[in-house]
Amino acid sequence: QLQASGGGLVQAGGSLRLSCAASGRIYSSYVMGWFRQAPGKEREFVGAMRWSNTNTKYADSVKGRFTISKNSAKNTAYLQMNSVKSEDTAVYYCAASTQYSTQRSEYFIWGQGTVVTVSS
Repeated sequence: QLQASGGGLVQAGGSLRLSCAASGRIYSSYVMGWFRQAPGKEREFVGAMRWSNTNTKYADSVKGRFTISKNSAKNTAYLQMNSVKSEDTAVYYCAASTQYSTQRSEYFIWGQGTVVTVSS
């Protein structure tokens, strides 16, 4: 089970940190991914991190602004969002996979989503 939290209202140019807490063990083979879905749009890949070595990759739209990290002791992954833009407004989901993938179909455990609203 994954629980995403930390969403809210933030001004454009500001920062927000989302958390994704796992209720069970996160295996070293897992990949933690972040996706988002804006109103009327498909769910899209934001970024992913290999739990074993913290290698990360990001969508071009967030590269250089968003960072994924983890706290292994807390079984928690984070999405640090900096320099946010109005187009970052969406429901953000965390998910787990065994594939280092950008495809949502590869992720088999999903959190419930947390809403991020960026005001201009």
